[in-house]
Order: sequence, then structure tokens, then C-alpha cells
Amino acid sequence: SKFLNDKWMIKNGFLNDVQEHKPWWWNIKVQKLNLSAPLILLPEVSCQKAIEILQEKGYDQAPVVAESGLILGMVTLSNTLTSVLAGNTQFSDPVTKVIYDQFSKIGLEDSLGKLSCILENDHFAIVVHEQMQFNGNGSSFMKQMVFGVVTAMDLLTFVSRNDK
Repeated sequence: SKFLNDKWMIKNGFLNDVQEHKPWWWNIKVQKLNLSAPLILLPEVSCQKAIEILQEKGYDQAPVVAESGLILGMVTLSNTLTSVLAGNTQFSDPVTKVIYDQFSKIGLEDSLGKLSCILENDHFAIVVHEQMQFNGNGSSFMKQMVFGVVTAMDLLTFVSRNDK
């Protein structure tokens, strides 16, 4: 049934958008949102420290990324606080105990239309940029770098500011 759902097909890159009456911003690239660099947490950060950092820096959420660059998930302030207050997690537990490991990624070159489809179901998307890295023996691999976190509010702010 997923293959009969155009929004699912667009979100997962199997279909180019077929919407007939696209808004003016539909084909603009995600990079035009001018997102600020995200706050990134390493997996060993404790829940207590994550709460302190997020509150101090004024963030609601942050990606959790291993030192290797692997994106493990997202931690949100509300989910962390809820889990600790419910007794499911201790303040001393690593933040990996409360991360959302189901998340959508979108590239800088993807369209705001694709982002819009993602944000219909998800609260946020992690904006990634693929970068080629070389190691000492000359072999290369592609690594995804977290470029930002985008929410529906970011999209709405862009559209309302630039409305034609």
C-alpha cells in the first residue's frame, strides 16, 4: 500500500513530486533555509548533562552522533524529561537511552516540497550533507555530516518571510 501513497513515494525518493498546483516555494532547495549549525551530542553524554545543555543553549532537540559520524538519532528535551520523571531513565544514563532512532534525513539539494511531505508526518528532519573522506591508505568513503535540524516552523518562517 506504500507504493500507492504518493507522499510516501516522494518522501522516500522513489517518485518525483507530481503535485499539479505547487506553491511558489515547492522547488526551492533546502539550503535556502539558511539553517544555523546544530548542537550535536555524543552518545556518552548523560541525560542530566543533555537536559542542562539543551536548556542552557535554548534548544528543544539535538542530534546524537557517534564520533565516527554515524547519526544515531535525536534527543528531545521533553522526551528526556518525561522519561526521567516517569522513572524509566536515570539522570546518569547515557542519552542513547532516550533517543528517537526513527528519523528522516533530507539533503541540502532536496526541495522544500520534499521537506514539506516529510514534515506532514515527522516533527523534524535532519539535514545532512554527504562528504567524501579519505583515510591514510588512500581509500575513500562517503560520510554524512549533520548540517542542521529543520522543523515545520522553520519552513513556515521561510515561506511567510519570502511570500510573493
